[in-house]
Amino acid sequence: MSVPLGTLPRWVNFGLLPLINVAVAFALSGLVVLFIGENPIEAVKYLVQGALGDGEGIAFTLYYATNFIFTGLAVAVAFHGGLFNIGGEGQVYLGGLGVAFAALTLDRYMPWYVTAVFATAAAFAFGAAWAFIPAWLQAKRGSHIVITTIMFNFIAAALMVYLLVNVIKQPGNMSPQTRLFEEGGQLPKLGWLMQVFGLDIGAAPFNVSFLIALVAAVAVWLLIWRTRFGYEIRTMGTNATAAVYAGIPYVKTVVITMLISGGLSGMMALNPVMGDAGKLQIDFPAGAGFVGIAVALMGRSHPVGIIIASILFGVLYQGGAALAFDMPNISREVIILIQGLVILFAGALEHMFRPALIVLFAPKPKSVAASPAGAA
Repeated sequence: MSVPLGTLPRWVNFGLLPLINVAVAFALSGLVVLFIGENPIEAVKYLVQGALGDGEGIAFTLYYATNFIFTGLAVAVAFHGGLFNIGGEGQVYLGGLGVAFAALTLDRYMPWYVTAVFATAAAFAFGAAWAFIPAWLQAKRGSHIVITTIMFNFIAAALMVYLLVNVIKQPGNMSPQTRLFEEGGQLPKLGWLMQVFGLDIGAAPFNVSFLIALVAAVAVWLLIWRTRFGYEIRTMGTNATAAVYAGIPYVKTVVITMLISGGLSGMMALNPVMGDAGKLQIDFPAGAGFVGIAVALMGRSHPVGIIIASILFGVLYQGGAALAFDMPNISREVIILIQGLVILFAGALEHMFRPALIVLFAPKPKSVAASPAGAA
């Protein structure tokens, strides 16, 4: 996954190619909107206004983007090690358990910033623990990481239902959820940050976990490109055989890489559990673990690209909700289709336009002049 992506200039590889993919996805989405009898230009206007038109829309966009930053970073770390961690959804579930246990234990005795430290550590630890068995099976037994992580998604969902229904559900409440966290177990909103720009977040749950996500992005950049272990991860992802031959321990590198990836996924739970709902509920990941795959692909597994791609998907989520409200003929299913097209072109078909761009922009090989006949 760390193999250099072709011979394109960096500005084409990391800028133009993703923009083309997104543009094609939106063009096809426009055809879908036109097919159901609506104006695509009006649809784009409502989508952008809903996501970026006021402070509340921007705050909701950044709230969704926070989830995708965490899961995108998780997928990217695994990518660099040549691993495809598709188990982000399950790791988020377990991270949510860690967050809930920390909040339920400390919220009545500690301020939020103390609880947040323990909740962040618990979310990372629980997510990493859920990634350990697939990592160990990959490293020691050769079990494919995609298969095992997918299986663990279903196991995590079933475990979450069992625990919420039978163990940690609030007594007397019919809904499978914990009690509401006290003030010491909830992350404060970032209304003050938006007010610096003259914006009001309204009812948006934009909270401190966004800042934690940005810190995580910086930490991933430092890990991958400024540490010895990051170099070992990238070497393993480029050529595992050569890495082992060079003395890089395969089992250790695979396991630790997956632990970091799983821990980052688990940290996503801070946003919806402590920052929004203030309690643990079923289905709180809401598919963010899978969206993280497209985010990492679109962002070229670089933290800066992941942040930008996460904001784009945040615009799609928040703007899509506003679009469905303003244009009732565009149902929620059509919004999901539009999001799916972006994921399709950003993920599965991300290299479809690469051959043409290589012809246009790849450096031309220099011709070597022929030696004169009879020259020594």
